[in-house]
Amino acid sequence: QVQLVESGGGSVQAGGSLRLSCAASGRTFSSATMGWFRQAPGKERVFVAAITSSGDSTYYADSVKGRFTISRDNAKNTVSLQMNSLKPEDTAVYFCAAKVRYGSIWAVEALYDYWGQGTQVTVSS
Repeated sequence: QVQLVESGGGSVQAGGSLRLSCAASGRTFSSATMGWFRQAPGKERVFVAAITSSGDSTYYADSVKGRFTISRDNAKNTVSLQMNSLKPEDTAVYFCAAKVRYGSIWAVEALYDYWGQGTQVTVSS
């Protein structure tokens, strides 16, 4: 079993930066693909970024590629999302998620097994 707790959300002006962190518990963390999703008001939850269990590969939505960086520290059981050059359209609740099952599909929400409660990110113009 895996429990996930996000932190680091807040309000920032457009062009600024924010770093989200996700603390995980459970022995399966080190073997799980970790992802970040976000959901804006009135919108469906969408994929943002993912990182493989070993950290050797990362994947990003086109909307954040070049601006966001996902990383993990298996020794500390954490995954982070560094967000730079933030835009108002990045405003959303950001969720940390874990995909325990083996696979090569990263952006499908239904394939993730565990979810955090989310943390609010607000970007003002």
